Amino acid sequence: MRYCWRFILLGLTLAPSLSIALEPPSGTPLLKVSGDIGTTNVGDQAWFDRDMLEALPQGMITTHLPWFDGASVYQGPLLEAILDAVQARGTELRVSALNDFVATVPVQDASTFNLVLAMWRDGERLEVRNQGPLFVIYPFDQHPEIYNAVYLTRSVWQVESIDVH
Repeated sequence: MRYCWRFILLGLTLAPSLSIALEPPSGTPLLKVSGDIGTTNVGDQAWFDRDMLEALPQGMITTHLPWFDGASVYQGPLLEAILDAVQARGTELRVSALNDFVATVPVQDASTFNLVLAMWRDGERLEVRNQGPLFVIYPFDQHPEIYNAVYLTRSVWQVESIDVH
């Protein structure tokens, strides 16, 4: 029994740390996360390319948005998975778009609504010309109470960066 405890203690000592290394992107960065984060890969930021984002846990939301006719299926990494990957410690996100639009999104929304940072709409890759490459998607059809200006403003398209506060 004495030896058993030694192996357990040795195993705990040699166990990998809880922080996961985030490799620098090998492709073109689509997303840059900064601010109050514990994991970085380029200076004091965490940069993600398409492959890195696709390797994270994915989500799918089918919902109507006022900018399109009918419901669409949006797919991409869960925002909460991105925040976990960078060890985000703040309570709000400043989400910035390519056109300099900025919206503040409470971190709590990521888990409350299982937000998706969509890379696909109806099976078609989002590009800059069609609100991509990344689009914050709320499940408006599943939560009609949030279908209002406050939450629609948080549905940022052409996302390029997130600053955690």
